[in-house]
Amino acid sequence: MTIEPILCVIPARGGSKGLPGKNIRPLAGVPLIGHSIRCAMMCPEISRTIVSTDSGEIAAVARASGADVPFMRPAELAQDRTPMLPVLQHALREMERLDGTRYGSVLLLDPTSPGRVPSDVAECVRRLKGDPAADGVVGVSRPGFNPYWHCIVERDGYMAPLIPGADRFGRRQDVPFVYRINASIYLWRRDFLLEVQGSWMNGRHLMHEIPEARAIHIDDLDEFERADLMIRHGLVKFPWLEAR
Repeated sequence: MTIEPILCVIPARGGSKGLPGKNIRPLAGVPLIGHSIRCAMMCPEISRTIVSTDSGEIAAVARASGADVPFMRPAELAQDRTPMLPVLQHALREMERLDGTRYGSVLLLDPTSPGRVPSDVAECVRRLKGDPAADGVVGVSRPGFNPYWHCIVERDGYMAPLIPGADRFGRRQDVPFVYRINASIYLWRRDFLLEVQGSWMNGRHLMHEIPEARAIHIDDLDEFERADLMIRHGLVKFPWLEAR
């Protein structure tokens, strides 16, 4: 079962509420969306990279950063509560129509989670190729806390474990590893993406772990400034910045 050619979609709508203009705001000297574009440009596995946006301003910055914006996203797919799945389905159908090509898989690089690097893309592609039973590969990381060990709820006025049975673990070292989906990278087979109903989590997914330090997600100014400081001080390194 082939996954090639690979279409990379970088979605960036206008009208962000948490941090207005965040997709084009400079992060370590590069527009936020530019980090995902530069990452994609360094990945030979990717056949085509496009930006899906409803904003002329974002489209102009994306093109200046080297990306293609072959269509403008319809307004009904650019609302505050629009799920990502129909945005990707629309982009895939539009690109197959415009290119006259049947893509094998779709790679999602969300601009607000710029911490993946080309080697992450290569590994996700390798893993999906190697497992015909998998519908996709999703980026995860190990958080700094483990809910088995730290998380509690209140029951009948008293503290109780969030996860039933977690109190059987006497040492932090004994609890199972826990991962979180960090939004850094998603790779899905074409047919699964077009046919899935409801949530993509209904499929069978492999995990690709990236370090928690690179599991950046930006929704507000505090998160943006924290990411900027980490990159500028070398705590997080991007190869496209090293090459400047």
